[in-house]
Amino acid sequence: MRFLTAGESHGKCLSVIIEGVPAGLKISIDQINAELFRRQAGYGRGGRMKIEKDTVEILSGVRAGFSLGSPITLAIYNKDWENWKAIMSPELTADVNSRKMTRPRPGHADLVGAIKYGFTDLRNVLERSSARETAARVAVGAVAKAMLAELKVEVFSHVLRIGRQEVKRELTLPQIKEKAPSSPVYCADSEAEVRMLKEIDEAIAQGDTLGGIFEVIALNLPIGLGSYVHWDRKLDGKLAQSLMSIQAIKAVEIGMGIESASLPGSQVHDEIMYNEEKGFYHKTNRAGGLLGGVTTGEPLRIKAAMKPIPTLMKPLNSVDFITKIPAQGSIERSDVCAVPAASVVGEAAVAWVLAQAIVEKFGGDRMGEISKRVEEYRAYVRQV
Repeated sequence: MRFLTAGESHGKCLSVIIEGVPAGLKISIDQINAELFRRQAGYGRGGRMKIEKDTVEILSGVRAGFSLGSPITLAIYNKDWENWKAIMSPELTADVNSRKMTRPRPGHADLVGAIKYGFTDLRNVLERSSARETAARVAVGAVAKAMLAELKVEVFSHVLRIGRQEVKRELTLPQIKEKAPSSPVYCADSEAEVRMLKEIDEAIAQGDTLGGIFEVIALNLPIGLGSYVHWDRKLDGKLAQSLMSIQAIKAVEIGMGIESASLPGSQVHDEIMYNEEKGFYHKTNRAGGLLGGVTTGEPLRIKAAMKPIPTLMKPLNSVDFITKIPAQGSIERSDVCAVPAASVVGEAAVAWVLAQAIVEKFGGDRMGEISKRVEEYRAYVRQV
């Protein structure tokens, strides 16, 4: 399974081609749109979200609500295109001088992208490097989540930190599943939520931006997804790469992560248990559901840290790319805090990698085959 996204932030649309989805998977436009809506929500989003109301159009690969096994093409049209079509037109008549950008923003890909590709207008960089691209990835993730759901695997997320404010108490998985979706910052801790909202309001007043940390959790994964045999087949490596590819993500942590480096092994490793009903399992889950690049059967728990968005309403110092004269970084319409939205993108990224791993391990051209093989394998694991 693989996919390829295309499109610019202010272009006509975002599009994606997904290859390798088994036939017979139920794919609902409403379900994809619900995920797109979640990505657009969250306290701290900017003016663009007041314009865009993302909905998906399925152009190929699905008939009567089920996948055909052929490539699936999805499109998400940008409503803001009407305001940009003269500027972003692919024709030679495009108005390339309007909204030209020459002052790179510190913390953004503007400068390095212009140097790499030989552009003099930094808009050619920002239009593709923009996190607007993640709308397409969320649509892909919705397809992956539909596949996982048929196999009784659940993927969800919650926000642990925004700026200086963080969740300071242990939350159970039922609490996270119940409370995070209704929070304006997707945080399951109501006390932390209040502090996060205040932190965002302060950043808005100061013309600043905020980053944070979110966690993605997957339940009911079978033991044995991934591999310890080759470095590029380790599931933890694939998951980390997928999350790190999300715009503004600067760190990924599985299970105890960094904390485990400062503790003795007796306080890090999970003791192995056994009973006839469950088979082998672990007393704790400090490893976060992965050992040696392979799933353990415990809940997958993976965190990602997002830096503050580089576009500031009170911009930092920069240098004009053309004149080389000191200047302030450009201002583009942007968010103050997109950590809640990033958590939804993180779900999509994780769901895709997990769906890939399941298809790789169990094979099959249609969902019925895969479902049967997964159930047979789960029965085998309980009897080992």
